[in-house]
Amino acid sequence: MLIQNLAVFEQGRHIQVNHEGDMLFYDFDYDVRTAAVNMQFQHFHPFYELYIPLCPRAIHFLEGEPFALQTFDMVCIPPNMLHMTQYPEGDPCKRLIVRFSLPQETAGLSDEIRLLLSLFHQRTPIYRFTQETRAHIFRRLNDIVQLSQQPGSLQRLSIHLKFMSLLTVLYHSREQNQYVNETAMTPTERKIYALTGYIHTHYAEPLSLEMLAQRFYMSSCYLSHQFKAVTGFTLTEYIHATRLRNVQALLINTDMPITDAALSCGFSSFSQFNRVFQKHLGMTPTEYRRLQRPRSARDEPNPS
Repeated sequence: MLIQNLAVFEQGRHIQVNHEGDMLFYDFDYDVRTAAVNMQFQHFHPFYELYIPLCPRAIHFLEGEPFALQTFDMVCIPPNMLHMTQYPEGDPCKRLIVRFSLPQETAGLSDEIRLLLSLFHQRTPIYRFTQETRAHIFRRLNDIVQLSQQPGSLQRLSIHLKFMSLLTVLYHSREQNQYVNETAMTPTERKIYALTGYIHTHYAEPLSLEMLAQRFYMSSCYLSHQFKAVTGFTLTEYIHATRLRNVQALLINTDMPITDAALSCGFSSFSQFNRVFQKHLGMTPTEYRRLQRPRSARDEPNPS
């Protein structure tokens, strides 16, 4: 399907190089989404993600903050960042997602790879370019789709090189970024999203309805009602989910004991944490760590 003379993709197009957890991993996913399947809560991944809406008026949330998107905007999501997309009512929205991991400690290229990945670690990692720059980027995406249809002994390497070329164009074009967040919100919505931002940066501290209501100059009853109306979650659910996300990151990326990870992220006791963890994820923290640790870590022999 031709989209504004730039993207040539088929619905349901999926391209994968290696597997999640490998040091080098790509997953290209082009499909459609509707408001009926909007995510219920922000999620995160242990890998990088490039999200490109191919329809107008989507809203993307990064760490609880909403960003209005236009067609062909590029959202660069780093590992372990909470995010989700809300699509508007009406026709289905096309979107392209590239999930990937790169070996950052590559002999002779580590500094260059870190520069490319710095695109994903900006305060607002969203990019909007001119038609000409978009054409350069989408030409490479189209090439990747074509390469995926040409099996050969160097297919995976060719896809890797083409994607690195895409990131290089994106990096060199970064100062041309025209993105401005034009999310239309009421004063109450802005206050609630400021509160969610506070939760994301103070999750390890004691948080309560009364304390947050006082800090944000609202009554406890009004805050409770408006928080649910704006986010779709109770304040307690949101705090638990935010703390849980940070524990998950520690379980995946560190060897910190599970109890220490839970307490360091704000849970008042291990029993509370264990109950919330199994309710949300359907497994124990030990099982989660074993299944989600990067493949290289899982394959390392245990020290005797």
